[in-house]
Amino acid sequence: MSSKLVPPHGGKGLVCALLEGAAREAELKKAAGLKQVEITARAKGDLIMMGIGGFSPLSGFMTKADWKGVCENFTMADGTFWPVPITLDVSAADAAAINVGDEIALVRKGETFATMKVTEKFEMTEADKRWECEKVFKGEGEESADDKFWEIAPKDHPGVIMVMGQKEFNLAGPVKVLSEGEYPKEYPGVYLKPAETRAMFDERGWANVAALQLRNPMHRSHEFLAKIAIEVCDGVLIHSLIGNLKPGDIPADVRVEAIKILIDHYFVKENVINAGYPLDMRYAGPREGLLHATFRQNYGVNNMLIGRDHAGVGDFYGLFEAQQIFDRVPYTGDAAKDLLCKPMKIDWTFYCHKCDGMASLRTCPHTKDDRVILSGTKLRKALSEGAPVVDHFGRDEVLVRLRAYYAGLTEKVEVKMQGAVSGASM
Repeated sequence: MSSKLVPPHGGKGLVCALLEGAAREAELKKAAGLKQVEITARAKGDLIMMGIGGFSPLSGFMTKADWKGVCENFTMADGTFWPVPITLDVSAADAAAINVGDEIALVRKGETFATMKVTEKFEMTEADKRWECEKVFKGEGEESADDKFWEIAPKDHPGVIMVMGQKEFNLAGPVKVLSEGEYPKEYPGVYLKPAETRAMFDERGWANVAALQLRNPMHRSHEFLAKIAIEVCDGVLIHSLIGNLKPGDIPADVRVEAIKILIDHYFVKENVINAGYPLDMRYAGPREGLLHATFRQNYGVNNMLIGRDHAGVGDFYGLFEAQQIFDRVPYTGDAAKDLLCKPMKIDWTFYCHKCDGMASLRTCPHTKDDRVILSGTKLRKALSEGAPVVDHFGRDEVLVRLRAYYAGLTEKVEVKMQGAVSGASM
C-alpha cells in the first residue's frame, strides 16, 4: 500500500544519520580515539533529530552560508526552506585544535552522541550573535521594540540568552549519530521516530494529519484545538516537547501522563496519537512555529495547529504573529525545497459561560466578562501558587495529577505572566 502522507521535507526522503548494530559499535570504537568536544543540551537534541530523520534533509550542522541564508531569508544555501539555524558552537581553544577535514567526537556528560567530519569552521562574533538574535527572536510585540529589545531580551528571553552565551566558533559538517539519549528508555511508546509515526498513520489509513504542539499541560483550549482538527482531518498527533524547557515549565513525564489521562477520558482514541520529540525549546515564537511545521512534515503531518502566541515568551511577539509568518515564507514551486506542512490558523479560544461551552472569537458574540481566558502560563502560575483553578480551565482528572506534582515540589519557581494572558486586548 503506497502512503498517502505528505513526503518528508527536502525531497530526499527521511535522512537518518543514526547508526545501529555493528556499524554503531565500530564508530563508537573509533570515536574513543578522536578529539572529544563537549556539546550543549540543545546540540544533543538537534543531533538526535538528525539521527532519526526529524530534521530531514539535514545530515549535519549548518555552514556559514546556510546559517546566514536561514537567518536572512528562511532558506539554506541550496534554496531549501529552513527557519531556524541548526549550528554547533565550540570554544576558541577547541576550534584552534580542530582543522577542516578532521573527525571529532561529540559528547555530552560522558556519553558519545555522534562523530562529525568537520567541513567548515567559522567565527561567531558578538555582532554575529546579536544579528542572529534580531533576525530569529525579535518579533512585533512590545518587548521587541527597537528601544526595548536589547534592554529586556538579554535577561528575559531564554532563546537570546542561549545564543548570546554560545562559544566563539561554529563547526559545520555531516554527523553520524550514535545515541538517542535517555528518550527510548524514559518514554517508551511516546518517543516515536518519524518512520514510526508515518507507519502508524499509514496503518490507520490517514492522509490528512494535524499536529498539536505542546510544552504546557493540556488545558481546555488545547483540547478544543485538537478536536477541531479531528473534525476536519483524519487524525491528530499530540506532539509534546520532551527535551529541556525553561525553569518553571512542567517536566515532560508529568505532561505526557496528563495528556494520556485526557485522551483516556475525553477523546476517541483511534483518532489521536500521543507522542513526544527530543528537542529543547528555543522560544523563537513565530520562527519556532515554522520549525515545528518543518519537522512535523517529516513525521508525516501536513497541518500544523497554530493558535495564540505559539512558542512565545514574555511579550516579545504579537498574539497571532506565529500564524502571520506563514504568509511570508518563500515558495519556489519546487516541492522538494518548499515547506509543505500548512498552518491551521485558529483564533483565540476560551470557555464562554453564555455560549455554555468552548468557543473562539470567530464563533462567540459575547464580551470578555463572559469568558474564561485559558493559557498554559496562567494555569502553571495558579498551580505553582496553590491558588484555585477557575472552573472550565482544565479537566478535573488532569488537575488532580498536576496538583500532585506541585505539592511534591520542594522549591517554588516564579512563573512570569505574559501581557496577552489577561485577555485585555480581546
